[in-house]
Amino acid sequence: MAPHGEGAPLDPTVAQVGRQPISSILIVIAMQTEALPVVNKLKLVENPHSPFPEGVPWVHYHGTYKDIVIHLVWPGKDLSLGVDNIGTVSASLVTYASIQALQHDLIINAGTAGGFKAKGAEIGDIFLVSHVAFHDRRIPIPVFDLYGVGSRQTFPTPNLLKTLNLKSGKLSTGDSLDMTPQDETSITANDATVKDMEGAALAYVADLLKVPVIFVKAVTDIVDGDKPAAEEFLQNLVAVTAALDEAVDQIVNFITGKCLFEL
Repeated sequence: MAPHGEGAPLDPTVAQVGRQPISSILIVIAMQTEALPVVNKLKLVENPHSPFPEGVPWVHYHGTYKDIVIHLVWPGKDLSLGVDNIGTVSASLVTYASIQALQHDLIINAGTAGGFKAKGAEIGDIFLVSHVAFHDRRIPIPVFDLYGVGSRQTFPTPNLLKTLNLKSGKLSTGDSLDMTPQDETSITANDATVKDMEGAALAYVADLLKVPVIFVKAVTDIVDGDKPAAEEFLQNLVAVTAALDEAVDQIVNFITGKCLFEL
């Protein structure tokens, strides 16, 4: 991934891996409802010997699918409240821990997102993300302002995008499901088509540790629509998750036997 939207050359480590067939993938998914259909589709099993620190709720599934070793991690449930550990903090921690504990050539961050009808998004659309940025880290100090936005170009996948006929768009990330006027201004500045609560944080960690990552996002709600975001999200979650599951399966099948530069 290239910082600040620039098409910088691949890190030498990534470039070297890019010449070899992809042999292992890490899939990071925030919610159990999103993760379990993918687990079942790819016939993954839960690891009874967690590679993570004792006491954390993170869940690790693994298996082999068409000669590719698949690791899938979701951050589990909050130990006090029992809800999914969504948001940037959990995404950062579990991605960092997974990169340290597991061996893989590529990360896929799959999940649901809000979409903007003004940018052409519709319920059920599947997007491969071209750029990521934050919309709620406002630091009005020179250079710190750019750091707060954290704009990054994602790993390029032109062949994947064309072959699967997926949509492409920019992703904006924040830690709230709703959108304040300040968030809206930042999201517009980010030129975002979809918004989520994890992507840019995960991208930061992957970029820091030089692991290529692609983002596949399924639209559950229209942020600039007529319905409340939370209501529309819950109404469409199951159906859209099925579409996300199918997209992840297609992506994994496309990746099989290919090198990074062929994506």
